[in-house]
Formats: sequence, C-alpha cells, structure tokens
Amino acid sequence: QVQLVESGGGLVQAGGSLKLSCVASGLAFSSYDMGWFRQAPGKERAFVAAILSTGGSTIMTDSVKGRFTISRDDAKNTVYLQMNNLKPEDTAVYYCARGFGTRRASYDSWGQGTQVTVSS
Repeated sequence: QVQLVESGGGLVQAGGSLKLSCVASGLAFSSYDMGWFRQAPGKERAFVAAILSTGGSTIMTDSVKGRFTISRDDAKNTVYLQMNNLKPEDTAVYYCARGFGTRRASYDSWGQGTQVTVSS
C-alpha cells in the first residue's frame, strides 16, 4: 500500500520561504516519478511541479518558475518542494503525488496535504 506523507507547511510572510517534504512508503520510490499539486480555497487542485525518477528532469507551472524548486532524495524516499519568495497567491493545501505531467489524471496516489498560508 502506497503512503505519501507531506510536512513542512505553515504560516509565512510574503517574501519568505518554506520547504515541503513528502516521505513515501510502500513503493520502490526511486522507480517512480513524483509531483506536487496545490488547492486554494474554492479552486480546483492545480499542478505545481514534477520530477522524473531517472535523470531528475523537472517541469513546473509558470507561476512558480524561478521561485520554487522540486528535488528528490531516493535514499530517504523523499521528494521536496523548496518555495522561495512566497506570495499570498501561493496560499493553498499542497499535495504530493506519484506520477508525472500536469494533469491530475496522470497521478495515482496522493498524500493528505499540508497547508501553506502566506500573509501579505
């Protein structure tokens, strides 16, 4: 059974930074692509970033390019999302998921989410 557990969310002022972590279990982590999505109040869950299992190539949504970085540590079964220069519009629940691409349908396992709140 695949389990994904996110952590690292919190309350931060605009311009600040947070680093989210997602620890995976129940799968051969190094063999799987991983991604991050977010869901703001009243909005649909939206793609943020993803990283391939081999080579570490990444894709990111335009609104976070230059501010967010996705990375992984296969020895720790963990995928990270480093978020810098946070803006109030980044406020959302952040989810990690197994898969790759920009569509939710491309992912088959999800964590429970971690709240990120950015104050102005």
